[in-house]
Amino acid sequence: MNAPIAPELLAALDLKDGEKYAFGITLPDGKTTHTILLPVDEEVDSWDAGMEWAKNLGGDLPDRAEQALFNKYMPEEFQKDAYWSNTQHAGDSGSAWYQGFDNGYQGSYYKSCECRARPVRRVTI
Repeated sequence: MNAPIAPELLAALDLKDGEKYAFGITLPDGKTTHTILLPVDEEVDSWDAGMEWAKNLGGDLPDRAEQALFNKYMPEEFQKDAYWSNTQHAGDSGSAWYQGFDNGYQGSYYKSCECRARPVRRVTI
């Protein structure tokens, strides 16, 4: 994941201080969504609080696929703890998905549980 990034891509992404380019995922329409890891990490009281906190920072929480990629390729960027994703559980509106960076496990917690949050922002080009 440490391959050099083309200067024109860096310019288009407009990385801010402390932000780290994570990866790009090419979509079926040929565009690529680039995921950028923001430089903040915080324990939040609930999933709703984490979602709001990320939004107030101009970002979002990672989705489940992004979290799996972070766990595989950038685990050193996360504490060995559970982190909220932006994904609610489809079968239980009171739960949302998380990624464990201590054991690699993805599961769901009640949204009212305390968990860590690490926002991202995305740029589609």
